[in-house]
Amino acid sequence: MIARRSGPGFEPPADLALDVTTAAALLADFIRREMKKAGFRRAVLGLSGGVDSALAAALACRALGPGNVLCALLPYRTSSPGSLRDGRRVARLLRARSVRIDITPMVDAYFRRRRDASRLRRGNKMARERMAILYDLSARDKALVIGTSNKTELLLGYGTIHGDMASGINPLGDLYKTQVRTLALHLGIPRDIVFKVPTADLWAGQADEKEIGYPYEHVDRLLVRLVDRRERPEEAVAAGFPRRMIDRITRSIEASHFKRRPPLIAKVSARTVGVDFLYPRDRGR
Repeated sequence: MIARRSGPGFEPPADLALDVTTAAALLADFIRREMKKAGFRRAVLGLSGGVDSALAAALACRALGPGNVLCALLPYRTSSPGSLRDGRRVARLLRARSVRIDITPMVDAYFRRRRDASRLRRGNKMARERMAILYDLSARDKALVIGTSNKTELLLGYGTIHGDMASGINPLGDLYKTQVRTLALHLGIPRDIVFKVPTADLWAGQADEKEIGYPYEHVDRLLVRLVDRRERPEEAVAAGFPRRMIDRITRSIEASHFKRRPPLIAKVSARTVGVDFLYPRDRGR
């Protein structure tokens, strides 16, 4: 495991302050407890070289032990070599097991007769190909897939259904990106990885904040108000946020709601899965 340390020179906004010691213990316990309920002792996750997957891996290693965590490095031919190096570096620091599988042959075979496919289609295919491999490794090793999507991404719909948004459990889903960085520093993830330009690495030059339109720090401060505090847009305007930004973020939240829920099932019986049959899996225990 990496020695815990706090990074100097980084203070998150007050609205996003995090008790890192408590959060680390709670999330490690969450992984340990939910894995046991599901009948798993090992975990697998995709390690991209970014801060989200690095933190998820660190928490999994803390909860289960490094020998029970498999980090999959899943590059495409256009992926940044730096991302692969950073992924390997994190796996070594954590002393976790790792495997490298190139997704280029699978993705290119699909698009061989679809040369007019957009970058978005290709990016979604890459994300889903990676998750398909993770679930195959899950079946091979009897390991649960650990999710790496943070709260900011989930609220904005910045992810691919059945791709990077898929998982068995997700320890990061209630942490905003700013909080992910804070906790990652506490757990010893290298600063250059914590603060590198966020990217899904789906095509050359792709950057999260360029697509979202605003820096994560600004988006997170707004989301805390709109989501956690349940403030109205007018209150956010009064707090100094541009109306244009509020409208754009609000539209993203509303438009991506379908991504945050299971497929809607048409009701034709007395009790319908996901509608009025809502028992948790640990019912009766």
